[in-house]
This record gives sequence, structure tokens and C-alpha cells, in this order.
Amino acid sequence: MQPARHRRKPGLSELNPFERLLRNVRPAIERELKRELGLREKEARKLGEPVSNMVAALTSLCLRGGKRLRAGLVAAGYQCVHESSALPRPVIQAGVALELLQAYFLIHDDWMDRDEVRRGGPSVHSWLTTKIGDTHLGAAAGVLTGDYALALATHMLSRVPSPKQHAQGIWGCFARMQLDAVAGQQRDLLGAEDVLLTYRLKTASYSVHGPLELGARMAGAAAPLLRALKKFALPTGLAFQIRDDLLNAFGEPSVTGKPLGSDLTEGKRTLLVMTALNTLRGPARTAFLTAFNRRKATLRQRTLALEALQASGAVEVLELEILKLAAAGERALHSPRVPPAGRELLRAATASLLARNS
Repeated sequence: MQPARHRRKPGLSELNPFERLLRNVRPAIERELKRELGLREKEARKLGEPVSNMVAALTSLCLRGGKRLRAGLVAAGYQCVHESSALPRPVIQAGVALELLQAYFLIHDDWMDRDEVRRGGPSVHSWLTTKIGDTHLGAAAGVLTGDYALALATHMLSRVPSPKQHAQGIWGCFARMQLDAVAGQQRDLLGAEDVLLTYRLKTASYSVHGPLELGARMAGAAAPLLRALKKFALPTGLAFQIRDDLLNAFGEPSVTGKPLGSDLTEGKRTLLVMTALNTLRGPARTAFLTAFNRRKATLRQRTLALEALQASGAVEVLELEILKLAAAGERALHSPRVPPAGRELLRAATASLLARNS
């Protein structure tokens, strides 16, 4: 087998329908993000270095990575109603709004978790702390940068033209994504029981369900289709987060953009961790707890903890759970309300969301 760096990238005809859609969405999102953030940086320079640094930090985060999956799901939701090879500009604008919404969540999440790295570079509050030279002020500036990203996301969505009869549903969807994700983050922060409920609120809401619903509402989807999309999106969103848990634990740092075992050393009570703790005993449990919730754990301690996690059988349990959740999402696609082309597109989206390596 050829080394990965020598492998030919698949051609457009070899990609599944969702990946083909993403091939169109990504460059359009990149162009719109660069244009909008470039304008904001120009305005910020007139307001002085404190504001200019804030917008520069946001720009760096938004443009140095990101799979644009949420923007792709907005387009997929739209195409479940209006199948078209050409994406209307309002769909791209809404996708940019969701990319900025995600930036808001990431910035605040990194600050709360005291993460220093995001997408292979410094987290926003960490970068601003270096610029300002004060930990507290850097953290406060990071929070404000997240607030700025949310305000800009709202502004971007406000510029999306839509028929008056669709506006309330679109804005209601955008608000519900935020309300659910904030509630889920609060549960995650305090280690609330029922991890799957936390995942449904924190991740499934704005990573899968919200984007699909937003795109479908922009296209004027009827209530039966919206219900079918929700039945598909919630289990698929849970599976997406469980895959994220596995990647955060065992993924290659150069690919994930985060340090090895970062969730482990932060003491996050993920479904992977909770499942493992139910079975780990003796030396394996000791090895795991030596690194769990210990930010200064050495590389060897993290490696041994991850080996214990792997040996616990928790990975196999979660892989089975991913399959069950994906099957539940597939059953929802059998609804006659989902058009055949939309069904194929969402099946392909499931494969892309769950087979990723970052």
C-alpha cells in the first residue's frame, strides 16, 4: 500500500453525494469567510489594537481549519427540498453564519476547559493572553471574542433573504441551537449524569439537527419533512459526538489539531471514560487514573492511560453504539416525506460524519 502522502485524491465522480456537495460548499464558505472577516479586520484597525487583535484571533481560528460539515449540512437540508447542483448564495451565507456560531462555541469551550491548542494553533484566549501579557485579561478578551463571533453570526444570518413566512422558523431554529448547546455545555462542565442527554443538547443540536433544519426551513420545508429530518439527525448527531470522543482519545494530534489524550487529562467524563470506568480494575485502573484529570501528566502516563482505555473494551462498546445510532438514523430516512435524492444525500452524510479521522 502506498504511503498516505502519495495517495491520489479521489475525483469528483468517486466521492459520495455528500462529499461532492462539500466539494462545492467548502471553497464558497472559505471565500465568504475571508471576505467578511477581512472587512471586519479593516474596521477593527480603526478602533485600535485591542479590537484589532480580537478580530485577528477570530480570523485565525476560522481560517486555519475546519471541515465545514455544518455548512454542508445546511446545503443538504436545502437540497432535501430543492435538489439543485447550484447552491444559492443565501445557503452559503447561512453556512458562514453557522461557521461563526461554531467559532463562538469553540472559543468559549476552550476557555472553560483551559485548552491551549485548537486546530493545530493556539486557542483564542491563549493567543490573546500572549498578546496582552495578562492571564485574566487574555481570558476576558477571549470571552469577548466569542461574543463578537456570535454577534457576527447573527448579523450574517440577518442578511440572508428569505420569504416572510419562513423568517420566524429560521430564527427560531438558530436560537434553539444556541439554547440547547449552552444547556449541554453547562451539563458537560459540571459532569451531569446521562451523558447522552448532554451530547444531544451540546452536539447533536447544532452539529447535525440544527444545520439540516435551517437549510430545510430556508427552502420552505413542510412540517412532516422537518419531523423526519429531526428523527434522522438526533441519533446521527449522537453518533457523531461518540466518534469525536474516540478521535479525541486516540486520534493523531497532527490530524486532530489537539494534544494526545487532551480530553483525558482534562478529566472530561465522556461516554468513553464512563464506560471504561465501569470495567477497569487493578493496575489498568491505576494507570488510567494516573493521567485522568491531571493536566501535567507526562506523555508516558497519557500513553499508558490510553492503553488501559483501549484494553477495557470500552472502544468496542462505543463502536457498537455508533452502529446502533446510525441504524436509527437510517430508519428515519425510510419516511416517505424524505425524497429519494435527499435520502441518498443523508445516507452519504452519515458515512462522512462517522468515518472521519479528525
